[in-house]
Amino acid sequence: MPHAARPTVTLHDVAAAAGVSVSTASRVLGGSTRTVAAEYEQRVLAAAAALRYTPDASARAMRRMSDSITLLADDLTTPSIAIVVAAMERQARTAGAFVTVSSTRAVPRRQLEAVRRLRALRPRALVLTSSRINAGALQGRLLNELVAYEREGGRVVLVGDTDMPFDSISFDNFGSARFVGAHVGESGHRRVVILSGPPGHATATARASGFAEGLRAAGVDSRHIRLVNCEVSRQGGFDAARQLIDEGLGDTDAVLGVNDIVAIGAMSALRDAGVAVPGGVSVTGFDDVQLAVDVTPRLTTIALPLAHAGAEAIRLATSERGMEPARLTVRGHLVVRDSTKARPLAGS
Repeated sequence: MPHAARPTVTLHDVAAAAGVSVSTASRVLGGSTRTVAAEYEQRVLAAAAALRYTPDASARAMRRMSDSITLLADDLTTPSIAIVVAAMERQARTAGAFVTVSSTRAVPRRQLEAVRRLRALRPRALVLTSSRINAGALQGRLLNELVAYEREGGRVVLVGDTDMPFDSISFDNFGSARFVGAHVGESGHRRVVILSGPPGHATATARASGFAEGLRAAGVDSRHIRLVNCEVSRQGGFDAARQLIDEGLGDTDAVLGVNDIVAIGAMSALRDAGVAVPGGVSVTGFDDVQLAVDVTPRLTTIALPLAHAGAEAIRLATSERGMEPARLTVRGHLVVRDSTKARPLAGS
């Protein structure tokens, strides 16, 4: 009489029995060169023996997971993402990995398609960077795809605001932007334009709100704070400032850009129109990319720890995932340079 077939034991079963991640079980049972703590190794081997685990085709495929770490970014053309990628590459080399990059243009459907294709290539980790990554996007399909990828032994790290259950690094855009608004207000500026990016852009919106909050706290009347939407690019900043000039700047004494590139575009338009910076109008940015110190006048801005965020993303991607997702938040600091100038307050 034939015996009933023994239920197939998977690598996931072994990992669950040992109380470790699938990636750890894979390293122990797949002969990986990456070090696993002796305690975890013993637990995995004991669980595999107890369950009579035999590696199957899917486990062998998992052992062929590459040493690449893939970055999925909204836009690879910005100076700020260049800083992040450079830091990721340096950190990845120390972990014996290399970084590949791809652009998704902040479109959830493109993110989903990219993750699906990358799962077949089996990178060691995926790092997604975007202004906002929602668990409910595309009815949860992106979340499900990322969860499935981690179950196969990969690691997911998100750089940006998110409600997904993965390790993440976010920037305190609102809190950092308050420093700029407070500095501009405290230095005597009372008629301020904020180049606030396009409607619905999470990062730009947070920064614009932080600027306004800092200005109000420093005594600037809300009626004299004007938000102007623009494309988040040098051309967007130039066009927005050009329109302001054409309409008449009036008493405007400061222009705050949601990033350095927007601010530099605005400075170019002001210069072309014969408006002195900072003599006529002060200008500030956000990010502290290299161009901020290469332009004349040098740009007052918020220095975000972009390189630190990139390195931390790789550190998380190459480390064991904890029982709960790691949530790191980083804040920038104000760097005052030549593009801002104090104004005398009325009556002083």
